[in-house]
Amino acid sequence: MMDFLEEPIPGVGTYDDFNTIDWVREKSRDRDRHREITNKSKESTWALIHSVSDAFSGWLLMLLIGLLSGSLAGLIDISAHWMTDLKEGICTGGFWFNHEHCCWNSKHVTFEDRDKCPEWNSWSQLIISTNEGAFAYIVNYFMYVLWALLFAFLAVSLVKVFAPYACGSGIPEIKTILSGFIIRGYLGKWTLIIKTITLVLAVSSGLSLGKEGPLVHVACCCGNILCHCFNKYRKNEAKRREVLSAAAAAGVSVAFGAPIGGVLFSLEEVSYYFPLKTLWRSFFAALVAAFTLRSINPFGNSRLVLFYVEFHTPWHLFELVPFILLGIFGGLWGALFIRTNIAWCRKRKTTQLGKYPVIEVLVVTAITAILAFPNEYTRMSTSELISELFNDCGLLDSSKLCDYENRFNTSKGGELPDRPAGAGVYNAMWQLALTLILKIVITIFTFGMKIPSGLFIPSMAVGAIAGRLLGVGMEQLAYYHHDWAIFSSWCSQGADCITPGLYAMVGAAACLGGVTRMTVSLVVIMFELTGGLEYIVPLMAAAMTSKWVADALGREGIYDAHIRLNGYPFLEAKEEFAHKTLAMDVMKPRRNDPLLTVLTQDSMTVEDVETIISETTYSGFPVVVSRESQRLVGFVLRRDLIISIENARKKQDGVVSTSIIYFTEHSPPMPPYTPPTLKLRNILDLSPFTVTDLTPMEIVVDIFRKLGLRQCLVTHNGRLLGIITKKDVLKHIAQMANQDPDSILFN
Repeated sequence: MMDFLEEPIPGVGTYDDFNTIDWVREKSRDRDRHREITNKSKESTWALIHSVSDAFSGWLLMLLIGLLSGSLAGLIDISAHWMTDLKEGICTGGFWFNHEHCCWNSKHVTFEDRDKCPEWNSWSQLIISTNEGAFAYIVNYFMYVLWALLFAFLAVSLVKVFAPYACGSGIPEIKTILSGFIIRGYLGKWTLIIKTITLVLAVSSGLSLGKEGPLVHVACCCGNILCHCFNKYRKNEAKRREVLSAAAAAGVSVAFGAPIGGVLFSLEEVSYYFPLKTLWRSFFAALVAAFTLRSINPFGNSRLVLFYVEFHTPWHLFELVPFILLGIFGGLWGALFIRTNIAWCRKRKTTQLGKYPVIEVLVVTAITAILAFPNEYTRMSTSELISELFNDCGLLDSSKLCDYENRFNTSKGGELPDRPAGAGVYNAMWQLALTLILKIVITIFTFGMKIPSGLFIPSMAVGAIAGRLLGVGMEQLAYYHHDWAIFSSWCSQGADCITPGLYAMVGAAACLGGVTRMTVSLVVIMFELTGGLEYIVPLMAAAMTSKWVADALGREGIYDAHIRLNGYPFLEAKEEFAHKTLAMDVMKPRRNDPLLTVLTQDSMTVEDVETIISETTYSGFPVVVSRESQRLVGFVLRRDLIISIENARKKQDGVVSTSIIYFTEHSPPMPPYTPPTLKLRNILDLSPFTVTDLTPMEIVVDIFRKLGLRQCLVTHNGRLLGIITKKDVLKHIAQMANQDPDSILFN
């Protein structure tokens, strides 16, 4: 008899699409590989060099991920900035310049009118040679809507035709993939190419979405593609997930210019398994990505983001009250948004609406563009809006938000005192109120459409508008009523007491926290954005309040809610399992079900096994000594069985349907003229995880979470009774929470 499995067979040990990986097996295989390399390194210089290169390959991979994701982020930023301005006009000095760069190169521009230069022409100037009057306004309006529809149509068409996985933010799927789920093609090259192109188009169309979430998906695609250059990561799914955790950190690093926030985001929000080694590598990848983006300098201001801001005024203890109010607003908005958005997405999945993604995108884009154009705050890109709201007004600011009455003589530089609001500020206030209503409503329908759409920027915009409105209100209150008891102790007349931009920043953090339920990483991202270490306490107060309020109204963040909506097998590590059920209540088969399908170790033919495979859809089968004893020997995966039998039929002479399959160490001598036997012990997992039938389910759930198991066998006095899969655990948790257990779709 020939043991043809001494040589590894291509495909054995790999996984089918939409299946969960076996973390225990993957980690064990990596330890064996590492042990082998270490032992060989003592034998020759070449083996030692191989050992060193193997150890260094992880750092080299991080360097490549950082360089690639930083470069792509720079490309996306520059392209989106140019295409957003294209909706309003074009630079005659060079069509590739955006509005700002066009006027930088102009010799006919003053500081006050730095946005107006003869080289920049609006569409009405190009088409009808004038920018004045109602007809010019209508031409500009029409061109704005036309470009928005064109960009949105291109985005949704490219996604639909070439890469359906390029839609959405990608973070719910990445969380699921990092927990050990396989979605083939989700992080592939086509997804990367189409996501990068359509992200620029979607952001430029003026829809209420951001590029920050999709940038995490783009960075993870870079990580996954680069993994194929290194054997260690290509062949091991668990090792690859460590790389993807680091890539997610690099994605947030370039999205917000916040390397440390990126590492913490990966740890707090997306990663399932995050060893210390991955923490260091994530830090390195985030550093390289941020450095690469800084070298490209996409915004021309030596900053990594458009809305970088610095505040210099200290905050006062009383201001914690409005900051906490902003936290409550953020929590309420977060809970409202999650409920309404999930209801709309469920409607999209279950009705005819889901069959017409192109029409849906075009309708939402048309409504957004038509409502956005008349209001300058909705017309500008959301990143520019946030930048405007965060801005601390100086004397030279020409923005309407800084149109204060200057009732003071200033000969010295430094801080400006609080001033009464002028007509421009009041005008800006009601425009911002309308912007807030539009953003709140339209974002509900935008997130989840078949185009790349992030949620960070729209959420921050909602919070920043609310914060700025409250900040200006507080500023005027302090100016006109500085003798009130709440102000008198710290705010004298002519002092700079209140910074409305700080309120906008705190509001942005509160709303983002309410939607995503991030806390630590959110605060770090926000203070890296603003360079304001002294504002950590207001940010922490707002982020914590918004999380408490949102959690009181609904336990799930937006990403967890979308994971549940899509039926992915994600076992949430943060939730406690508090029910008193036992393993026997959850295992298959139940009392009246047919018996568990098993293989015996030495009495089944190839035909018997192939019949079982064709008649069932199980991912694997327990192997027992005999059907009578039901004593457990091990567990074998369906995919490994199919590949091994196919391979044996091709390569091993004489293997026929009547050949007996052996899972034992040694096979007994066979009588002459019997067909050769097939020995498959090498694909048998001899140490499957087992629990007894009386094990409490809270322990079983903990085992599944912490070891990343696919399945666990249930025994009684050493005899096999049944099996619990990850899907069974998730269905049981859903049932206990009075949810529909059939919403868990995958294995």
